[in-house]
Amino acid sequence: MAHRLFTTVAAVCLLALLAFTGAPPAAIKVYLIGDSTMANKEEKAFPETGWGMPFRYFFDETVTVDNRAMNGRSTKSFLAESRWQPVAAALRPGDYVFIQFGHNDEVPTKANYTPEADFRANLVRFVTETRARKATPVLLTPVARRKFDAAGKVEETHAVYAGLVRSVAQEQKVALIDLDAESLALLQQFGPEASKLLFNHLAPNEHPNYPAGRDDNTHFSELGARKMAQLVLADIRTLQLELADRIVKREVKKTVDAQAR
Repeated sequence: MAHRLFTTVAAVCLLALLAFTGAPPAAIKVYLIGDSTMANKEEKAFPETGWGMPFRYFFDETVTVDNRAMNGRSTKSFLAESRWQPVAAALRPGDYVFIQFGHNDEVPTKANYTPEADFRANLVRFVTETRARKATPVLLTPVARRKFDAAGKVEETHAVYAGLVRSVAQEQKVALIDLDAESLALLQQFGPEASKLLFNHLAPNEHPNYPAGRDDNTHFSELGARKMAQLVLADIRTLQLELADRIVKREVKKTVDAQAR
């Protein structure tokens, strides 16, 4: 009798504790759509790294990052190749879509060039269809290229298309991560020479994938990709997105020198 009573009380206490702590957060997906600066890379391209690659490691087990970004894509080609439609169909309530285009949309000589009006319309479509599935869209301005003037001041190369992203975000009341402005500031902090470390700059024979070397001011090194991902993570916190609660919180252990005690 006493044992049964103890078991009942223990069960009630456990239920009360579970009710107090609440259910664990539901599993969600974060979809990344965009271009080569965000995309996963094949082994033959290493050490070139898209910032979406390290980004996925910063979240707890309730988050799956599904990186659909592809090299060379614009909003136009992403839609024309039916890369967006499967994402929209798969979205579930609580999911996120991070949308970062502009690098290829803005260049008139590229096959994937997207005129300004079409670029705006395509962004609105991504936002509208994401919301229709009760998921959360997040717009990102295109990440900066490495370009400095003779005085060592970093130069803006996305002025028009980054501005279009900002205006769509304002009009549609969408969370905005101004990765263009923030990455420009980061490049200026590093300066003309040290900023090469953030990009796929390689001397001849430094890496077997690039025996002739590489001077790439668009695509990132592993360090650069991680730095860009950290900018995005900081904005997730600043914007107070629910996703911020799922960023892994790593405890820093402090060690004390025994002689100092």
